[in-house]
Amino acid sequence: MAKLFLSLHVLAAILAIGPITVAASMFPRLARTAPTPETPALLHKICRSYAYVSAAVPVLGIATGAALGVLSDAWLVVSIVLTGVAAGVLVAVILPGQGELLEAGEGAVTVAGEERRAATRKLTMTTGVFNLLWTVVVVLMIVRPGSTTGA
Repeated sequence: MAKLFLSLHVLAAILAIGPITVAASMFPRLARTAPTPETPALLHKICRSYAYVSAAVPVLGIATGAALGVLSDAWLVVSIVLTGVAAGVLVAVILPGQGELLEAGEGAVTVAGEERRAATRKLTMTTGVFNLLWTVVVVLMIVRPGSTTGA
């Protein structure tokens, strides 16, 4: 059962978190420079939609940890905490920040000039933090400090 949970966990991470990190990273620049307003709106929709799907990643991760008997290992606890922080950054900062840059229903950018540049800079930085959190989680999942596998 552990192999099944691990396989599903890795697939969910790749198929759900991957698109969010790419779309969220592209959004700030395209919110400033996209030739059409539909492009940033589509990226926001991708982030929002995949945020729901990405809930499967920690659920399957915890199921995998339980099946392997490693739920109390420090590397896993830290990974769970960082996953929670990344989810919080996405839900509390990135998605609302993207929404503020888009006009409801039409996808047109509503914030103009210096205000828009400041908002996109903040969003770029926050997205970088989000991506860094996921990078640390991936490294912890691979290296697993204290693991007896020799990896």
